[in-house]
Amino acid sequence: MTADQNFLADCRARLAFDLLANTWNAVVIWALREGPARPGQLRERIGGISPKVLTETLRRLQFNGLVERRAYMGAPPRVEYELTRLGQSLLAPIEAFGAWAFEHGDEVMAAQEREDATSHRSMPC
Repeated sequence: MTADQNFLADCRARLAFDLLANTWNAVVIWALREGPARPGQLRERIGGISPKVLTETLRRLQFNGLVERRAYMGAPPRVEYELTRLGQSLLAPIEAFGAWAFEHGDEVMAAQEREDATSHRSMPC
């Protein structure tokens, strides 16, 4: 593969970036790092995620082979989600990205504030 083909729509690098491009994917994977959890437990761990968005995210992660869904019979029936081995393999990159964000987040926010201030000044009244 040549350098100019590295980020074609069907390449593996793009696939990996797309998996982490959705904000909730990495958050849910990180919330599952300690083991299986029910949806209510995940919402408590995460905070700020609606049941609908959590369900959509879990389905997307399951579709991509990162999360396994287990249903248990009983009254009431219950469902748990757990990272697959493939999902666990994303924990180190997510942790590294989080460390980068912790180290450089203030710089990014300062740049955003500068751009916001600049774009507001150049707008006609």
